[in-house]
Amino acid sequence: MTDAPASPPSTDDVPPSKLRQVVAASAAGTVFEWYDFFVYGALASVMSAHFFAGLPDAQAFVFTLLTFAVGFIVRPIGALVFGKIGDSTGRKGAFLITITIMGLATFAIGILPTAETIGVWAPVLLVTCRVLQGFALGGEYGGAAIYVAEHAPNNRRGAATGWIQGTASVGLIGALAVVLLTRAILGEDAFREWGWRIPFLVSIGLLAISVWIRMQLEESPAFQKLKEEGAITKRAYAESFGEWRNLKIVLIALFGVMMAQGVVWYTAHFYSQFYLERILKIDSQTVNLIMITVVLISAPLYIFFARLSDSIGRKPVMLFGMLFMLALYFPGFHFITQAGNPALDAASRNTPVVVIADPADCTFQLDLTGGAQQFSTSCDIAKGALSNAGVAYTTEDGPAGALARIRIGDQIELESVSAVGQSLSEIRATRGAFSGRLRTALTEAGYPSAAPGPMQNWSVAEVSRVFSEKFGVIAVMVLFIVAACALYGPQAAALVELFPTRIRYTAMSFPYHVGTGWFGGLLPAIVFAINTATGSIYSGLWFPAIATAIAALVTFFFWPETKNRDIHA
Repeated sequence: MTDAPASPPSTDDVPPSKLRQVVAASAAGTVFEWYDFFVYGALASVMSAHFFAGLPDAQAFVFTLLTFAVGFIVRPIGALVFGKIGDSTGRKGAFLITITIMGLATFAIGILPTAETIGVWAPVLLVTCRVLQGFALGGEYGGAAIYVAEHAPNNRRGAATGWIQGTASVGLIGALAVVLLTRAILGEDAFREWGWRIPFLVSIGLLAISVWIRMQLEESPAFQKLKEEGAITKRAYAESFGEWRNLKIVLIALFGVMMAQGVVWYTAHFYSQFYLERILKIDSQTVNLIMITVVLISAPLYIFFARLSDSIGRKPVMLFGMLFMLALYFPGFHFITQAGNPALDAASRNTPVVVIADPADCTFQLDLTGGAQQFSTSCDIAKGALSNAGVAYTTEDGPAGALARIRIGDQIELESVSAVGQSLSEIRATRGAFSGRLRTALTEAGYPSAAPGPMQNWSVAEVSRVFSEKFGVIAVMVLFIVAACALYGPQAAALVELFPTRIRYTAMSFPYHVGTGWFGGLLPAIVFAINTATGSIYSGLWFPAIATAIAALVTFFFWPETKNRDIHA
């Protein structure tokens, strides 16, 4: 007579040492995947010159942002594919596949030829690698969060999954640290020429370590229980999205917490970085130092807010994060401008810039088809040059058929030029010559070409000076991070607790990656586009502000409190 198979342990039976191993292994692999994904964001400005060299500067930068965003766009597809694998065959196998794809795609970016070598195929290959990264990451987060949550006791689920939430900050710290170290060793010229490849290439060693760590894991108790009971779903998509009781939860998750998390987290971590470097013209080394500082501060905050949600509930902590960020968007970025580049702020207020142009001469500045003849009217050239200089402006209607003019305060007026009918090289030459004339005029009017006090080296004295001079910027950035951590820290536990075990991987991963991928990943490009179209460096903030307000209302009225919920019921 054979013995019946032993029932798998419940989460309350998992010994603390085993839980620590599960958390450590899951978090280590997730750190690596976030490192891979974020290192591109840290190098977006540098890579723009290598992969989009044939485009005007402003348009090249937007294409770089969109290449950053494309990895987010495909994440929901990865969520669906790996979600079904995770719900049908097991959590462990799904995130072993994701980490392998991510690592190989990241390494490949480090060996890609540039546009100077292979022309248009360079951005094509870059986008392909970003698509693979996003596809893999679509299955990573859900697998790691679910795997840890399904091992954790009910009353400690927030604390356990909080470590997974913190991996994003650790991965970002790792990416920024490697970038900074490489920059410091090679020097800025060599780094911009070829050293940018190194942060991508080192990922192959991290991949080997991460795969080995995850190979040591066993399947989660919850999935093992489903398997023994013969309750594993074969209809993950139909059950998740075809049954109203489950679809309703998916929609609440998407338009509640996940939409807010996308815009809050990526405003705090990525758009703010683009804003400091692109709009305020703060040097790259200073921006990297600021980002490393605030992200280091964020790491323990994820754990703190996750643990707090075990005590007072997931919903109030996450709502606090949304409302706090909603109050910070506009005053926060205004203060960052004043503290980060006071001369630019003063010039914008005291010496306003106006573009006077025939409305028929002005096209939508961010029509991103990449055509060689785009943005070649005098109005387009004037607005493009101002946007590229980080200068805000307003627009007045000018005489029909006349060339656009730029008025700087009451003293300086500069007539634009037109490049209609010229070749791409002639358009670029025309733009370059006009931008040079404009830069001279802006300087005479008090508009700085760069923020004051760039970092000269990485000595203790120099770092201390930057901290002192940029203290106001860092303080506001820390407030952004507090809001993001309050929203993100309890999120993994809250999402896991929303969905039944048999469809949890699929139903949870899809809204997570639509929220973070589409609302968050596209945010830098959308905000930059709105700013350029309106001439204001703040108007694009309406996008995250409105999304956060809607999400806060949905969460307040429809999100259930799930603390201590039995996730195996």
